[in-house]
Amino acid sequence: MGRFLLRRAGQAVVVALGAISLVFVVVRIVPGDPATLILGPDASADQLASVRAGFGLDKPLWQQYLTHMGEVLRGDFGDSWRLGGSAMGATLDRFPATLILALLALLITIVVGFPLGMACARRPGRIADLVVSTGSLVGQALPSFWVGIVLILIFARSLNWLPSTAGGGPLAVILPSVTLALPFVGWLARLVRNGALEESAKDYVRTARAKGTGETAVMYVHVARNIALPVVTVLGLLMGNFIANAVIVEVVFSWPGIGSLMVDAITNRDYAVVEAAIVTITVSYIALNLLVDVVCVALDPRLTPENA
Repeated sequence: MGRFLLRRAGQAVVVALGAISLVFVVVRIVPGDPATLILGPDASADQLASVRAGFGLDKPLWQQYLTHMGEVLRGDFGDSWRLGGSAMGATLDRFPATLILALLALLITIVVGFPLGMACARRPGRIADLVVSTGSLVGQALPSFWVGIVLILIFARSLNWLPSTAGGGPLAVILPSVTLALPFVGWLARLVRNGALEESAKDYVRTARAKGTGETAVMYVHVARNIALPVVTVLGLLMGNFIANAVIVEVVFSWPGIGSLMVDAITNRDYAVVEAAIVTITVSYIALNLLVDVVCVALDPRLTPENA
């Protein structure tokens, strides 16, 4: 297990450095001049040149890259020209809000999707099964920003039940988390349904039924235990997706997370914050994949860290 963790940590470093390199190039080739955004369009050429020199933007791109990577390897992502202070510090200050949103979205997905999938597996081909299958496809096809706007219009504007922005108190997290979870509730339900139907055809399930075990116990004790491994794997990946995909939802609901911070930084060419946010998301995704591997080995002793 120790060698497995070290190998994954090495892979995480390589992926993070690759993400930093890619973001470094992309944000600098996108049209836009940070010096103009800082000083305004009326700034003189000398003032613009001075700001560019202060941020090292007057140097060749390869030289900027080498200097930047040296700073990154020391844990320094630079300072935000717009916010002031450390870019990574500003990113980490926003990360808990995104984490809360992603965790609640994951909880909604599990609490709603898993029972729906098991219910459909107990009565395949019935009306409920068809409704869930169709609804899951529709939910995945609808864009998140549109779903968020519709939820705001219904529950915040028409019914006035829930706040539409983060300033509305603790209940403000409900609408964005539901928006984030909605496309994946039906997806998880279909995954659980298909896995449960496959397990239900196996000999151990027929033996349990032949012994007089109730259908509820068969499904929720025997079958659920044996589909736990793929479900846990998918849930770990979903958590990473929720963190990465929260960008649009946070903008729609004015949620003060890392996603809205990154969009604002991209708009204002705040390179340091963009890179810090991307690295934070990348490392979170890698860490969640590592956690999923460890949990899978714990759930199924037949697996080894080498083939998990």
